[in-house]
Amino acid sequence: MGQPVIGVLALQGGVAEHLAALERGGARAIPVRRVEELDAVDGIVLPGGESTTMTRLLDTFELYEPLRARLADGLPAYGSCAGMIMLATSVDDDRAAAVRPLGALDVVVRRNAFGRQVDSFETDLDFQGISDPIHAVFIRAPWVEKIGSGVSVLATVPEGLDDATAPDATEREGLAGRIVAVQQGAVLATAFHPELVEGDERVHRYFVRIVRGR
Repeated sequence: MGQPVIGVLALQGGVAEHLAALERGGARAIPVRRVEELDAVDGIVLPGGESTTMTRLLDTFELYEPLRARLADGLPAYGSCAGMIMLATSVDDDRAAAVRPLGALDVVVRRNAFGRQVDSFETDLDFQGISDPIHAVFIRAPWVEKIGSGVSVLATVPEGLDDATAPDATEREGLAGRIVAVQQGAVLATAFHPELVEGDERVHRYFVRIVRGR
């Protein structure tokens, strides 16, 4: 494959930032709001946002079933934050009924696992397949509660993540080892937002390589 065409689901969230990072990472990136646009891509990014709203907008734009079908057919996908929730098989949350995940990734995800907006934080993570640590931005982030047998863990919360690391955060004891990045075949997901780290598109390059390998 030459330069892949990768779409960014353009219903809400950091669409422009993902488009820019994908372009820097070697793809031709296009926003996706219609079925015809979805049909034209070699891979898809589901950005952050709010998973209950994303579920509703996928229905409003008549994209839910076409997207689910393409994912089931092997379309490479990357989800960040809410995108991770939407790619999951199951959501562990009191409001899970308002979220209809797409079932492309054999994981159980907990929404808002790290807390509210005020509990947002940043930290450095080791990421399997990327040589140096990456800087990760967590905003009302989920984490992965359970993984299926075909899922690889790419990153976990490091030791020492506490109020000294994130001064506005609530107590973070016991969070070390929580799963925040996974891959299953051509499906990648992170609980954090690499598109918000200016000048570092390594996660997006990683996804571009996945798409090229299909």
